[in-house]
Amino acid sequence: MVSRREFVKNVLILISCAPRLKPAWGQATGTTAEGAWPPGTPYRFGRMSVERFKDLQNDIDALRRAGKLSRNPVYRSYIDAKKFEVPKTFPQAKSVLILACHTPLASVGFLLDGQRHEVIIPPQYYDDGLTSEGVKALVRKDILGDPAARVEAAPGMHLKLLAVRSGLGRYGRNNICFVEGLGTFLTLLAFFTEAPFPADEWHPVAMLDACRDCSICYGICPTNAITRENFVIDAGRCITLYNEVKGDFPNWILPSMHNALVGCMKCQLPCPENEKYVASSTVVLEDVVEEETKRILEGRLDDRFLGTLSRKLRKFSFAGSREAAPLLARNLRPLVRPGRS
Repeated sequence: MVSRREFVKNVLILISCAPRLKPAWGQATGTTAEGAWPPGTPYRFGRMSVERFKDLQNDIDALRRAGKLSRNPVYRSYIDAKKFEVPKTFPQAKSVLILACHTPLASVGFLLDGQRHEVIIPPQYYDDGLTSEGVKALVRKDILGDPAARVEAAPGMHLKLLAVRSGLGRYGRNNICFVEGLGTFLTLLAFFTEAPFPADEWHPVAMLDACRDCSICYGICPTNAITRENFVIDAGRCITLYNEVKGDFPNWILPSMHNALVGCMKCQLPCPENEKYVASSTVVLEDVVEEETKRILEGRLDDRFLGTLSRKLRKFSFAGSREAAPLLARNLRPLVRPGRS
């Protein structure tokens, strides 16, 4: 089974039909024979003609030429392969849909040394019930209105830029995409379709108005990855870039800077634009008891224990295999044993 993180990172749905689109707000209504979309999940979508792909690619290329994109090799491996182009397997595609679906923050208690340490897991790193088949069913039924529509998956676009240019979202100063009604508690998915849309579905690359006179995220970022000048951050200094991959943390990432089991929520949780969504965008997972926490930190793992851990953490990316488990221990240690990492 493809991991939730890998699915979110790579999914791009191809649809070869000419539908009548429904309104840009929606709410999932339940399950289908093909798969499940969590009932009641809010989503919103935008659209754009593929005629704009050259302009979208120019946006990225201009940032690269201006030296505004980090040269960090891990970061560049994420972005350099992404292109705005019509896939060879679907040359008749005329438009692309960009979907933002509500994805909650997860909170889990790790018990250790007689204390309960509340640890957060950002959206997209655990299984919240969204499946590839569920996405396909939702697109067919609720967006396209054609349950027989052909839907195919493919990777490969800069989804935040697509969302902003389509008018679905806007950038925050922290380079994260905000969508009205969802904040940043969301997953972005893109879809090709034969349905034609006007080429003028095009919006400026703009920062939220609320960010212009606000410096909360700039001031709270522990590694100074966020700048005052614009919303292109120094990705090479972002904690997320280092706690997603193998290896030791750089010396300049101090134990006190860590705030999530993976990724970073330091700039998102105190954001005034997210404040009204935090309470309704948090799910509480089952506690990891003291003996289990010790086993993680000490590397005493077996398949049965990893199965239990994966269930408790809802298939969290690093809890499903012995190969990934050392990353879980590395990321957990500064959160439950600060000062002893």
